[in-house]
Amino acid sequence: MQDKRSTGRRVTLQDVAKDAGVSRATASLVLRESPLVADETRRHVLASMQKLGYVYNRAAASLRTQRSHTVGVAVTDIMNPFFAELAVGIESLLDEADYAVLLTNTSEQLSKQNRLLEVMHEFQVDGVLLCPVEDTPVDAIERLRRWELPVVLVARYLANVDVDYVGGDNVRGAQMAVDHLVDRGHGDIAFLGGPAHSSARADRLSGFRAALTRHGLHEVAAPRASGTTRDGGHDAMMELLDETDAVTAVLCYNDVVAMGAMLALRARGLEPGKDIAVVGFDDIADASLWRPSLSTVSIPPRRIGQEAVRLLLHRIEKPDTDVRSVILSPELIVRDSSAPRV
Repeated sequence: MQDKRSTGRRVTLQDVAKDAGVSRATASLVLRESPLVADETRRHVLASMQKLGYVYNRAAASLRTQRSHTVGVAVTDIMNPFFAELAVGIESLLDEADYAVLLTNTSEQLSKQNRLLEVMHEFQVDGVLLCPVEDTPVDAIERLRRWELPVVLVARYLANVDVDYVGGDNVRGAQMAVDHLVDRGHGDIAFLGGPAHSSARADRLSGFRAALTRHGLHEVAAPRASGTTRDGGHDAMMELLDETDAVTAVLCYNDVVAMGAMLALRARGLEPGKDIAVVGFDDIADASLWRPSLSTVSIPPRRIGQEAVRLLLHRIEKPDTDVRSVILSPELIVRDSSAPRV
């Protein structure tokens, strides 16, 4: 890379970041001596600063508000492709705004979530994007408020908590899925999987039941809660098949649960999409590649992440503004797993 000093142009932090192979936000954290940066990365950035002749403009920096330019992100299962795509959407927009991300995984454990929020506070993050674990109490949000730490809830909300939120219209999405299955000739439809006490599952189950009622149908089996994993979907589907052989279609809590359900069907000698129709939620990248390709309700996780960042940055800049909710419209993606009933 040409030395900017020979061109007469002032070397910028963006030049340093490009030379070091990191984001501008990471280079900025090195300047602020943040402990979030790995030692090897710090050495690369400092070496690039020296090579390019970068001079830190402290006078300009002093005019800025005193912030860490770091945002904490807490998700319940980083192994779930939904949250991986969500994180990509979050990071892309925060990087443009010169923020770094402290990404954490709560593993659906309240104690771990509490501990990680304390860590974020200790690292003086400027705000938090939180997908709350099951049974998160109001106290968790009140504690963030006592710390004067802006927060936006993502993908799941908390009842009776007045706080910014971004998520999809889960009620409408579930209704669309049931309407589609009924149009395909299915009347014995079950709801499968998901954390028992999450708002997303409650809304999807509410939409599922409302659509059944509208069509004059009844639940063929009691909804089964499960982990949001393939194993969770597999086990829930096995339990459902043990209970009844009347079911002709299932609406699953998410795509990963749906994939586990399809594996269970094959283990029982049944073919997904032919013997029993399957519909998921989220439209993760693997949904179109699965066999059969998975019909699903699409609420793009990257867009959820980006909208959450916009809300949080606005809240950081204007902490006294009214609380807002952004609800994204769902889209039904029809593929091979929800074939018409024969």
